[in-house]
Amino acid sequence: MKRLLATLAFGLLATTGLAHADGELNIYNWGNYTSPDVIKKFEDKYNVKVTITDYDSNDTALAKVRQGGTGYDIAVPSQTFVPIWIQEGLVLETNPGQMENFKNVAPEWANPDFDPGRKYTVPWAWGTIGVVVNTAVYKGPSNSWGIIFNTPDELKGKVNVVPEMNDVMFAATKYVGGAQCTDDKEVLKKVRDTLVAAKPNWIAMEYNTIEKMGAGDFKATSDWNGSALRQRLANPEIQFFYPKEGYGLWSDNVVVLKEAKNVENAKLFQNFIMDPENAAGLSAFHRYANGITGSDKFMPEDMKTAPEVIIPADVKPLGELQHLCSPEVQDLYTKIWTELQK
Repeated sequence: MKRLLATLAFGLLATTGLAHADGELNIYNWGNYTSPDVIKKFEDKYNVKVTITDYDSNDTALAKVRQGGTGYDIAVPSQTFVPIWIQEGLVLETNPGQMENFKNVAPEWANPDFDPGRKYTVPWAWGTIGVVVNTAVYKGPSNSWGIIFNTPDELKGKVNVVPEMNDVMFAATKYVGGAQCTDDKEVLKKVRDTLVAAKPNWIAMEYNTIEKMGAGDFKATSDWNGSALRQRLANPEIQFFYPKEGYGLWSDNVVVLKEAKNVENAKLFQNFIMDPENAAGLSAFHRYANGITGSDKFMPEDMKTAPEVIIPADVKPLGELQHLCSPEVQDLYTKIWTELQK
C-alpha cells in the first residue's frame, strides 16, 4: 500500500508541475512580452535555462513552426490561430486541465471555444483592441474606428495601423456595420473600399507602437490595450478609446510544440504560469490581464483601476471575442489584405 501511495504521489508531482527539473526550455513569443523576473524565478525554481526568441505576428509564428526544425518548445498563439495549430498537428495535447494550477483559471477562460477543455493551451494574457490617440494633437471624439478608417484632418499622415490581419478586418467590418466573419459580399466590398481609401492617410503599418507613439512619430494608432497603458504611463496625453462600433477581445495562449525537445519542462512552465503570483508577474511586465483567478492581489496598483485593463461598464457590451472565420471568409480576407499591401 505504501508503495502504491508513493507511486501515486510521484505521478501527481509529475503531472502537476511540482517535480524537480533541469535542462533547457526554448520559448517562442511575441516581442517585449515576457517578464525577465518571472523567467528568472522559473529558472531558479527548476534549474532550467530559458531562451526566448521573439516574433512580431501570428502569421510569422505559424509560418516558422510549419517549417519545422525550429528548436522551440513553447509558442504563444492568439485564440484565432490556436485552432489552426491544433488542426495541423503542430502542438502536443498536454492536458493543462489536469494540472495542479488549472484550478486558478477563471471560469470564463477554462473552457474556450478555441480549445474545449483546455487540452492544449493555458492562458497567457487577454485584452482588447481599440484606438489610441495623442490628445494633445487631436481633441475631437476618438471613440470610433473612424480615427483609423475616416481619419480626421488633424491626424492625416500621422496614423499607424498594427498590421494583424484578423484584427484589422474585424475592426473594418464593425466600422461598416457588418458582423464578425460575415461572408456577405456587399459588406466585404465596403470593407475593401474603406481600407483602400483609408490607407493614404496612414503613415505606417507597424507593430512598434509603444516606442513610436512615445517618440511622437505616430499621433494615433490601432492598438492593444496593454500597449496603450504603457504609452499612457509614459505620456498621460496618450489615451485609449473603445470604438462605439464594437471592439475585439483576444487572448494569447501557451502551447507546447509537437517537435519540442524539452516537453516536461514545457509542461512545468504551463503549470507555473497558472499560479496567481506568477501570472501577476507576467501582467506587471506586459500590462495585460491574465485570466488567472487570485492574481489581482499581486497586480501592480496602477493596473487595478486602469481603464485600459478594467473595461468600463458602459462600453463592456460592445466587446466581442474574435473567432477564426471559415476558410472561405479567411480567403476573402487574405485577398483584401493582399491588395491593401500593394
